Amino acid sequence: MLLVLCPSFAAARQEPRRIPDTDRIRLAEAFRIAERLGNRVWSGWSKAPFAVALITPEYEFLVRHPNPPADFKRLGTDPLLASEVYVRKRVFQMELLASFPLNGVATIIIGQAENTDAKGSTPWVITLLHEHFHQLHYSQPGYYSQVAGLGLARGDETGKWMLDFPFPYKDPEVGSAFSTLCRALAEALDSRGTRQFPKKLSAYIESRKSFVGRLAPDDYKYYSFQLWQEGAARYTEHRIAQLAASQYAPTEAFRSMRDFTPFKEVADSILRRIESHLRTISLGQQQRVAFYAVGAAEAMLADLGRSKWQQRYFKEKFSTERYFTGH
Repeated sequence: MLLVLCPSFAAARQEPRRIPDTDRIRLAEAFRIAERLGNRVWSGWSKAPFAVALITPEYEFLVRHPNPPADFKRLGTDPLLASEVYVRKRVFQMELLASFPLNGVATIIIGQAENTDAKGSTPWVITLLHEHFHQLHYSQPGYYSQVAGLGLARGDETGKWMLDFPFPYKDPEVGSAFSTLCRALAEALDSRGTRQFPKKLSAYIESRKSFVGRLAPDDYKYYSFQLWQEGAARYTEHRIAQLAASQYAPTEAFRSMRDFTPFKEVADSILRRIESHLRTISLGQQQRVAFYAVGAAEAMLADLGRSKWQQRYFKEKFSTERYFTGH
């Protein structure tokens, strides 16, 4: 019996020839922004790897990866992305936004804008750059050994402890002190540029001490680590969106996308979200994510001081409090 495949069925079985055009434009814009602005936000950022695995409903596309896993098949060179492109059937969840080693290379694993929390092309690009900042973390000499030296893994060798560490999120006293800290931090942030700022900053520092005093040593180390890593990444989102708004001209292809948003609107939205979270977030409900806004706001306070904190950031790892207290 001769089996003849109809054209539609045969086409359905073929692997894609390239990344969908919408995603190619988004990726190219992120690479372009990183190239033109990245080092102005963080010195040496351009030296970090920028490997990306894009997740679509059926496939995963790998770009800028020097050592693709064996199950990825080469598609060829994409001139817009200036990269070899590889593909495999989808493995990861479509809504994933993360960065971790893939075949020994720190890689951003990210779903399409339509399938993730980063709705819209411009917020998606900024989210991608958030994850690219984590690649700068991972590329620092001694990063992994120094993280292990915190002693927080407690036998976990997968890295999941960074998400699942048993912080006392549900402790009523800890939660109450955290809410007080967040309100004081919001007031300090609001008072920037006014005569009230020194007083508000002092009030925040005192509320921070009160909160930290309720934490066990390992809990404090975990809290500090999250502020340092995830809080600074949220701060970086805002900074690069600000810079793109004032000193970057989007490509015509990116501007023409139906869900394009000006970078200023995205920068303003990130700042509003940080301020809103400080006033409303619940430690018991949001848990680890509650630390993002605190770390970002502390970085913004550090920008006002004379600590040159960004020059110290990768030398004095895993703690932020000295950056904005001027020590």
